[in-house]
Amino acid sequence: MTRLTGTALRLTIFIGENDTWRHKPLFSEIVHRAHGAGLAGASVFRGIEGFGATSLIHTSRLLSLSEDLPVAIVIVDTEDRVRAFLPELDELVGQGLVILDDCEVIRYIGRGKDDRP
Repeated sequence: MTRLTGTALRLTIFIGENDTWRHKPLFSEIVHRAHGAGLAGASVFRGIEGFGATSLIHTSRLLSLSEDLPVAIVIVDTEDRVRAFLPELDELVGQGLVILDDCEVIRYIGRGKDDRP
């Protein structure tokens, strides 16, 4: 089990939900590569509205339904491990935004084998 407390780095990747890598969703490829790299965890969040470098607004509102809503992938781990993962993103992310933030992990506890529902 990965243990993580104290100073860490948060990596956030903003892309569109329709972005792909070899005919698979790009967000899924990023999560699987992060898992394969042994990072502490990754989560994908689907936005309900947003715009990026193109200034085109994407929204989930019924009157202006978008087929390409914003997606954020958030990964938190030690600075060394996150920075070692960045070359993977150079290969994968052609359009979007990649940011790094310092953060402090207060609590990171997973379920044990015996704690599963």
